Formats: sequence, structure tokens, C-alpha cells
Amino acid sequence: MHRTLSASLATFLLSPALAAAHHSVAVWFDSSQRQELEGVVTEIRWQNPHVRFFVRAPNADGEETIWEIETLSVSGISRWGIGPELLNIGDRVLIHGAPSRRGFNNIFVRNLLLPSGQELVFGGEPRYSDDALRGGETIGAREGDASRPELGVFRVWSSGRGGGQVFPETFDADFDFSYYPLTESAAAAVEAFDYVEQDPTNDCRPKGMPIIMEQPYPMEFVEQDDRILLRIEEYDLVRTIHIGDAPDPETQAPSPLGYSVGRMEGRDLLVTTTRINSGTFDSVGVPLSLEARLEERFAPSDDGSTLQYTLVVEDPVNFTEPVESGKRFIYRPEIAVEPFNCVE
Repeated sequence: MHRTLSASLATFLLSPALAAAHHSVAVWFDSSQRQELEGVVTEIRWQNPHVRFFVRAPNADGEETIWEIETLSVSGISRWGIGPELLNIGDRVLIHGAPSRRGFNNIFVRNLLLPSGQELVFGGEPRYSDDALRGGETIGAREGDASRPELGVFRVWSSGRGGGQVFPETFDADFDFSYYPLTESAAAAVEAFDYVEQDPTNDCRPKGMPIIMEQPYPMEFVEQDDRILLRIEEYDLVRTIHIGDAPDPETQAPSPLGYSVGRMEGRDLLVTTTRINSGTFDSVGVPLSLEARLEERFAPSDDGSTLQYTLVVEDPVNFTEPVESGKRFIYRPEIAVEPFNCVE
């Protein structure tokens, strides 16, 4: 029997703002706590995978120090209408967000009050001003557009609100890994995992399979002769899915994305991926062996407004039985896959 991850659990755990993360925000920041900070902006790094800026403000002892304030990616917040022109070096700002779990001078911002009196809301409700720019309202669509059913799977798909998460453990620092049917060796690997040292996404290293499929940004299916390209905005990655008379996977060199062979079943795209040497099932400690086999189904709705994604992972080295997961994407015709240009 497959183990199926609960999409409702992942939706409950974190708002869309925290869920749209390059690395596991829940590992670095305590989303159950809040910290407020007022200070002067000294530096701005407007770049993927996370926009960061630095603020000079007192620490707990009253001494002036530099705080690192982290938010989402340029790819995420630019779609909310939040641009670099809104924040300037020398601005005095008021910040409210999740503090560091490790006692660092870091905050993951949820509310930011600008000198103009406008508030930027990265998650939750406005706190300081009636003049609020709320990203959550912009990206919070639950339903897709049904105007182009004839496109089938071949279009740009976006993550909508309430669609679930493929790997909820990435967004829940207290996730109970006993949920997974781990082998003894896999359980030991999870226990020994040090996220600070072993985060597989450090230094803008692109994610492999299957963890790249947790990414929250747009992705597009493109037909190209005897293959289908899955263009993924995060890290500017492209997955190649071979259709038709594809070479024997066992003759192919392993790679982080593996070797994918697909076929159409009606409107659905079915993909089998093997030869994966990413070594990681998720980004928080569950390993993946070269013996892993991934089965994916991309099923567009009849009206083309949504895409149901299902992932089944078989890995006899790390799981005692197959694990099933998935999420729902939506179609928004105004959305395109944009360059990611990660800078660490």
C-alpha cells in the first residue's frame, strides 16, 4: 500500500509566503514566534534565491548591530508588485517576523513598514498600516483559468493557494519522520542529518529529482520532436522527458535529474524516472538511492484550469514500501516562466 502525504497538513502548517521558499524556512526560523525590530537599512541584496537586506538596530543588550532580514525570492515578490524601488539604503523601517531558531541576528520578515507609511505584507494580516501591499492576495488564487482546455498539459502551470505540498517535512520543523516507511539505514541518515552543513540547496546548487518538484514557481511543458521539455523557473532547470523509442535507461549515465521516459495516456502525461544520483529524496535528510524509481502523473482537468500532480517513489534501499505524494497546480494565462538567475 502507498503512503500518501496529506496536502491539508502542508496547507495548514504555513502560509503561502513561508511555503514559497528556496530552502526550508521552518528549519532556520521559528514561525511560531514573532520578533519586532526597528532600524536603518544599510544594504540591499535584491536577488534570487532570497531577497535579503541588512538593518542596523539594537540587539538584546541594547548594542547597535547589523541584522540580516530575509524574505522570499525576487521571482516571488516581483509578481506581487513589490520591487527594489520601494526600499532604499538609509530608510528607517519597522520589521515584524519569525526569529532565528539558532540565536542569530536574523528575521524572516512578514510585515515591513516603510518610511512612507505603506506596509508590505509577506504573510498573514496587515499590522501597521491601512495602506498595505499584500502579496498573499496577489498569489492567493485557488482556481485556474478555464479558457484554453485544448492546450491540455502543454502550458505554464502555477502553484495556487491550497494546492498542497509535495514534501510537507520541508516546511515543518517538527515533522514526524516516522510517518515515512524508512529502512533502518534511512532512519539513521535522517537522525544524523545536519541541515546547516548538508542543505542540498546551499550555494545555489540546483535541486535534483524528486525535490525540484516541490518548487513553488511556474513551470511549462513544451513539445519538441521526440521529447517533452519541462521548463522549471527555479534554477532555470529543464527536465527532458523522452517520448517514443527512447534509449534503454540502463545505458544512460546517472544525473541529479535522472533519465525520464514518458507517454501520453489520453490527456495525462505519465513519466518514469530512474538513474537519479541526487542522493536526496527531500531537502531535510531523507536519502535517495540510485535504485530509486519515480512514477509521475500530470493530469490536467477537462477544462484545463488545474493540473493534478501525483508522485510515487519506490526505493528499496530507503523505503520499505512505495511513498505517494502530490499537489495541484493551476493555469493562469498571464503567468510566464521567468529567468531565475540564482546568486548566493
